[in-house]
Amino acid sequence: MSDNIILLSHGAGGKKSSELTEKVFLKHFTDPALLELNDMAVLELPPGRLSISTDTYVIDPIFFPGGDIGSLAVHGTVNDVAMSGARPIALSAGFVLEEGLSIADLERIAASMARAAGQAGVRIVTADTKVVPRGAADKLFINTTGIGVIPGNLEIGGGQASEGDRVLISGTIGDHGIAVASSREGIDLTTPVVSDSAPLNGMIGELVASLGSDIHVLRDPTRGGLATVLSEIASHSSVGIAIQESAIPVRDTVRGACELLGYDPLYLANEGKLVVVAAEKAHEEALRIMQNHPYGSDAVLIGTVTGERPGKVVLNTLMGGTRLVDKLSGEMLPRIC
Repeated sequence: MSDNIILLSHGAGGKKSSELTEKVFLKHFTDPALLELNDMAVLELPPGRLSISTDTYVIDPIFFPGGDIGSLAVHGTVNDVAMSGARPIALSAGFVLEEGLSIADLERIAASMARAAGQAGVRIVTADTKVVPRGAADKLFINTTGIGVIPGNLEIGGGQASEGDRVLISGTIGDHGIAVASSREGIDLTTPVVSDSAPLNGMIGELVASLGSDIHVLRDPTRGGLATVLSEIASHSSVGIAIQESAIPVRDTVRGACELLGYDPLYLANEGKLVVVAAEKAHEEALRIMQNHPYGSDAVLIGTVTGERPGKVVLNTLMGGTRLVDKLSGEMLPRIC
């Protein structure tokens, strides 16, 4: 390919479009369903109910410590599908490319998506590309839609938390938010922070296989962070949630960056952390499973579901007091995912 940047003609549906598809995307996306180059993919699915999720990724910068927009798009949608207890099976990928984008960068991102999908065990089975003029987008945006199958009669969702349940988190919070913010703003942290972007479907699969209906809620605390996710669960389930500030894991570097930048780690985005609300009788086993998984080695118990203050989250602070924790108001860090 003689050009080294994206041109409007790459999105015109002619020879340039075919050239881009063959020399960038088909080089890395090799699923048989996609290689048929139809406008759809036909898949055989196992029995069960479908879990479907779609999300659009507009992160700035497109490359950041610990990941890039491509791996993030795969991880984010795989995780959203898996939060129902489903086994993610396949993804679609839609690209909006800005004229002038480096083709080398696009190929780097396509390769990253392929690696991420392989790591998560999902197929990229159909894709689409559009090109817009300079200034009509910012480098590239990616939409991914995922499907998965929920085994058995699992009912996992934000409205399933019950009094007495325990609240667990798989590791430190705020890593993704600080990694992107420090990269975007050119902040040189003493100890660099990398994004926690990761596929969580493997860990969820182990939890569901071992504990089944004793897992009541699964959520990944992305935009809005841990505080917003817990507030949503408390509201949807009409329960109270009490959490211990001393138990919530935060890296020292993240805490220091938050103090410098004026952020609250409870509201920072995470892209590889899992919140589990499990029955009291099952929470120790859930914790053991999470701690034995590479993406849950720092998992801890952080709180309890209560019958007090339905719809509210109460934080027991390090100073011995309490404060209500609400959903994020406004946008603390735009274009974080």
